[in-house]
Amino acid sequence: MTTVRIAHAVPRPGAYPDGTIRIGQFLVVLTDAENDADAAATRRALALLLQVPGGMSLWGRLERPGADPVMAGVLEETAARLLDAAGVTVTGVDLQITNQDALELRSTNVAASVELGTADGRRRVMLSAGYGLALAKASGAPVRVADAVMDRLAVPLKDDDLVTPFIPAAAARQVARRAQRWRFEPRNLAFTDGLDRWELYGDEGQSHLEDYSCAAGNRSVTLASAVQEPHGSAILAQTVFADDYRGRTVTFRGELRTQAIVGHAGLHLAAGRPDEPPGPHLYSRGASSLIAPGSSDWTRHEVTVQVPGGAEVVRFGLSLTGRGRVELRNTELSAGA
Repeated sequence: MTTVRIAHAVPRPGAYPDGTIRIGQFLVVLTDAENDADAAATRRALALLLQVPGGMSLWGRLERPGADPVMAGVLEETAARLLDAAGVTVTGVDLQITNQDALELRSTNVAASVELGTADGRRRVMLSAGYGLALAKASGAPVRVADAVMDRLAVPLKDDDLVTPFIPAAAARQVARRAQRWRFEPRNLAFTDGLDRWELYGDEGQSHLEDYSCAAGNRSVTLASAVQEPHGSAILAQTVFADDYRGRTVTFRGELRTQAIVGHAGLHLAAGRPDEPPGPHLYSRGASSLIAPGSSDWTRHEVTVQVPGGAEVVRFGLSLTGRGRVELRNTELSAGA
C-alpha cells in the first residue's frame, strides 16, 4: 500500500464568467508527498472525483484548517472527537477500488475502509470515499492506496501545480460542456460505457448514500439497497445543460424491472440549477414515475416535465426509496414543442 496525502480539493465545474461558482462534484488530489514541505519532491499524484456532501466537507477542512470544528459543524471532526473520548482511534483509511478496470476514480467506484483501534483490537468500517477521507483529515489518520492503483492511474508532477495535470482526465469534459453547451446532448444512455456520465445521489444531505449501490452491465443499470433497512433515497442520474430544452416539454422514457420493492422506485426527471442535488426539494419542480411495491417484469415507463426558462440543467434517471432492486434499460430523452 502507498501512503498518500490529501493535498488539494477544488469544486467542479468551478467558477463561471459571471463570478458564481457551480459545484457538481469535487476534484480531490492525493499525492505521495508526506507534507506541504515535500510538495516539490512529489513524484506522483492521483485524482478522485467526489460527490458534493463528502467532497464539500473535505474541501471545508482543507480551506479552513484552523476553524473550530464544533462551531463549524463538521460532522467528521465531531465523530473523531467522540471516538477518541470512547477510547477508539482512527488508525488508517484505505481507499478500495470496486472496479479495477476504471479509467478514473470517483464516488461510484471507490470506498473507504476505515481501520479503528479499540481495546479489543483492530476493526474496520466501510464508509463512502468522501466521508472516509474527511474523517482521516479530521483525525490525522494516514490514507493508503493500493500500489497497483497508484502505478496505473497516478501521474507524475513537475512542480506544485496539483490541478492542471488532471484537466485532461477529470475536468476536460466540464470545460468542453461549457464551451459547447448550446449542443450538449445525453450520452451513454445504453450503459455501454458502464456508469460514465451517470452519478449516484442520495436524498438531501446524502448522509445515507452508502445504503444503496448501483452497477451497469448488459446495456442496463441496476439500483439496489445495500442494507436491510436503507435510509433516505437514492437517485442515479445524468445531468445535461438545459439550453436546448428551455421552454419545451421534455420526456424521459425507459423500461423498468423491479424485485422486492418495499418503498417505491421509478424514473426521475427534473430541471433546476447544477448545484442543487436531485433530492426531495426538486420533486416539486420535476416529476417521478413511481412503481408500486413488490416485483414486476420489464415494463415501459415515461415521465414528462416542462422545463422553465430559468433552468440551467436537466437531470434524468432512476430513483429508489427503501429496500429492493430496480433495473433500467432502453432509455431515451426527447423534447417536444
